[in-house]
Parts: sequence; structure tokens; C-alpha cells
Amino acid sequence: MQGKALRSYAALLRGVNLGSHNKVSMRDLRELFESLGHEDVATYVQSGNVVFRARGDAASLTKAIERRIARDLGLDVAVILRSNTQLERVVAANPFAKKEREPTRLHVTFLADTPPRAAVRELSAGDFTPDALHVQGKEVYLHTPQGYGRTKLSGGFFEKRLGVVATTRNWRTVTKLVELTT
Repeated sequence: MQGKALRSYAALLRGVNLGSHNKVSMRDLRELFESLGHEDVATYVQSGNVVFRARGDAASLTKAIERRIARDLGLDVAVILRSNTQLERVVAANPFAKKEREPTRLHVTFLADTPPRAAVRELSAGDFTPDALHVQGKEVYLHTPQGYGRTKLSGGFFEKRLGVVATTRNWRTVTKLVELTT
């Protein structure tokens, strides 16, 4: 791994610190990532966002992080990794960002894998008014004019409809993760 350059990543942990479910202290998460040899480790808000720099490919890093969370914290938590470059592309590609000035109405659901085309076609043909969605690669962009708490377009909804692991972040968090991974 010596020859590989350090890359900046954001690890998005699915389903941590939701009510009393999968409680994890951010300090424990930082220590866990540091023990894996990652550098410049920082957490952002309590919902399981960890930024860090590491050598290696995303798939290997993800597996190692998930294994250590299971071993050290006793939790079965899916981790979705995005590099700084990928996060910058996510922000640039949001089809709703230019029209919607209120960031609390914008969200991105990050998918662990690219969903099957047929599932994306079926989902995209649905009417979710007043909400809107756009699937692009491994992201689902959401516009929820009445707020995310009032939409049925949740991570669990997308997991069922697309058959892939998903976790959602609000627009402020997404743009902050870009900043933190720069």
C-alpha cells in the first residue's frame, strides 16, 4: 500500500444513532478509524458521518470498516463510502439544487451499489407528488417540499424498491462532507 496516494473519503454509516437504535459515540468511531491506520479522521454530526484519508480502494476499505465495527462495537452496520471527487460530482449533478433555495427540502440517498435498470425505470415512472426523485448511478436525489419527515421516500423505501442498501443525508450534510473531504 506504500505506493498508493492518500485519498479523502466520507464514510456514511447506515442507521446509527436513530433513537435508541445502534448507539455509537463519535469518539469511538474516530478511534476505530484511526486504529485502522486512517489519517485526519473526523466525525460530522451524530448520524454516522466519518471523514478520513486512506490508501486503498473503496471496496476494501468498506469491508475493513464494517468488520471492525462489528468486532469492536458489536454492530452490524452498512457503510457506504464516497471519495471527495465522488461527493463533488454528487453536488454538481443535483437536478433540484438550482430551483430549490431551501436546503432542508433537498436530500441525497446514497446507494451501496448501482441498482438494476428495471427497478430504476419502475421507480422513476412513479408519481410521488409533491415530492420528486431522480436516480443517477448510485445516488437518488430528492426534493421534498413538505420536508423529509413527511415523505415516503426514505432509505428503507429505496432499499425495498431498488434492492440495494441505502442511507440518506440532508443537503447541508452532503455539502459539508464535500468541504470536510477537500
